[in-house]
Amino acid sequence: MSAPLVIIGAGQAAAQAVTSLKAEGYGKPIIVIGDEPYLPYQRPPLSKAYLGGEMAEDRLELKAPAFYAEAGAEIRLSTRAARIFPAGREVELSDGSRLTYGALLIATGTRARALPVPGADLPGVFSIRSIDDVKHFRAAAQPGARMVIIGGGYIGLETAAKAKTLGLDVTVVEGAPRLLARVACATISDFARDLHEAHGVIVRTGIGVARILGTDAVTGVELADGRILKADLVLSAVGAVPNAEIAADAGLALENGIRVDAATRTSAPNIYAAGDVASFPSRLYGRRIRLESVQNAIDQAKAAAKIISGNYVVYDPIPWFWSDQYDVKLQIAGLLDGHDRTECEGDIAAARFCVRYFAGERLVAVASVNDPKSHMLARKALATPPPVPVPG
Repeated sequence: MSAPLVIIGAGQAAAQAVTSLKAEGYGKPIIVIGDEPYLPYQRPPLSKAYLGGEMAEDRLELKAPAFYAEAGAEIRLSTRAARIFPAGREVELSDGSRLTYGALLIATGTRARALPVPGADLPGVFSIRSIDDVKHFRAAAQPGARMVIIGGGYIGLETAAKAKTLGLDVTVVEGAPRLLARVACATISDFARDLHEAHGVIVRTGIGVARILGTDAVTGVELADGRILKADLVLSAVGAVPNAEIAADAGLALENGIRVDAATRTSAPNIYAAGDVASFPSRLYGRRIRLESVQNAIDQAKAAAKIISGNYVVYDPIPWFWSDQYDVKLQIAGLLDGHDRTECEGDIAAARFCVRYFAGERLVAVASVNDPKSHMLARKALATPPPVPVPG
């Protein structure tokens, strides 16, 4: 029997890889290693519909259990891959057993960045990256509870919106001068702040957190200026880090995650990486990028499946993302790299507009608020190469 393809990680990229390998006619065995007790599931609803109780747990599953068997994939849940031995093409599991692989796909995703302040390990401090995280959070998120969210990025704001609809008193604390500072212009940041404040969320920007207060449980958050916010629970939403340690231990090249080429290949033969953990070259932006998004996990896993099946492709996507907050859908196409000006079109007061980002005359990104048409046009425009100047 041929040595199997082993996939480390059981998330969106792994599920898509199995789906695409089946479509490619891949005939070798597949073994998927996942450290959670759940089949691959959707993560975006965790901070939205699943947190709010509008989506049942079984609806999070990306594929029914029977699908994996039909695709020739064995799913080993509650199992952790401990080490990779590239020279011997082996993966050691946490129980000490080893698997020999013909090819290996690392799709380990990211984890919540640790909150670097005293008290961050107190009961009542949460992050939202998994089903179990939400289960624990929901048990504490009772109506009337005082909640402080540390971090004014997408996850923090999405959770703030859902927590407010659940009846919590919510305060968002962001160390940067404005919300979404790394990923949006001031127009979008101001709109987001106005949106949340209109729903009763208290927003504090330009201030850091000194420590989390409490002895046996959270009682408050002390800000850098000495002010104290009373809190019954705290959500840490200060970003994510790639789960690349297993690759580093195996000697694979890293660069803001696992370094792969345009064909999802790592620096070691027969080892590939896809999804949030992988950084890859982008011709559009002229640098190496790592994307934390569902669409990247899907599309890069598709590319990896083609390569593993013997069909060469180049992975060079147009990045796009979305965020749902209250009745607002924010969609972003592209990255803000090097932009030096913006153009706004539409009606901000009516919450239907778009902001275009330019580097010189080149369009690099578009943020659309409740404006799906401008989002689709932006993705088309970004995918169209600029005209080559004709020598005079």
